[in-house]
Amino acid sequence: MAMYAMLRRASSAALPQLARRPAMASSSSRTFHSVLSVLRRETATTTTIAPSLRFANAFATKSSADEHLAQVLQSEIQCALEDDHAQHQVEVPVDFPFDIEDNPGERTIQLKGKFRDEIIKVQVDIPNVAPEEEHEDDENGNNEKNDSESSIPLVVSVFKENGVSLEFGVTAFPDEISIDSLSIKQSEESEDQLAYEGPEFIDLDENLQKAFHKYLEIRGIKPSTTNFLQEYMFAKDNKEYLMWLKNLKNFVEK
Repeated sequence: MAMYAMLRRASSAALPQLARRPAMASSSSRTFHSVLSVLRRETATTTTIAPSLRFANAFATKSSADEHLAQVLQSEIQCALEDDHAQHQVEVPVDFPFDIEDNPGERTIQLKGKFRDEIIKVQVDIPNVAPEEEHEDDENGNNEKNDSESSIPLVVSVFKENGVSLEFGVTAFPDEISIDSLSIKQSEESEDQLAYEGPEFIDLDENLQKAFHKYLEIRGIKPSTTNFLQEYMFAKDNKEYLMWLKNLKNFVEK
């Protein structure tokens, strides 16, 4: 009986301790879950707000960059409008031997003329302007610069009635015409195209070169024609550049 009583007292003393442990554990668990809940709310808020802020900042930066680009383009347009060359109107000479086909937005123009039973077609490209060349200082210590001559590339095709043509690659300088190449082209309907296009023009006999220059001259390809074409193409280049700037600005602003 004494041993049984001792065991009951020991059990009674241990039970309150065991009863308190779950309560403490429950309290700790609630505290942990409360902190975790707060952290989750803060994390959710952060992940929701941060992308919005980043997007807003990126949008503001993009908008600012676009506005700056539009302002720079407008400034360039104004400079182009104030350039005397941009306002220069080129009148076609009365005796100009070709009809001109000039489509806005294209860098080339097409010429078409006639000589006896031949049709002459010419494609004229934008002028080439070489960069300025610096020369050594003269005896007065002045550094002189000389603008290299501008030139325009042309492709001249002389068509016979059967569709066969003689095609010249030409570079026109002020008051001078240089033939770079020539070849015979079969008609578009013909399946027999010549594989051999001949030697380099500069390798031809000098008298033959002069004869071909005369051949083109009587068909309208002469310095008076090409000098006008230089002026015309410079004006076209300025107009196309101005239109290009305006199109860019319109795109950026939309």
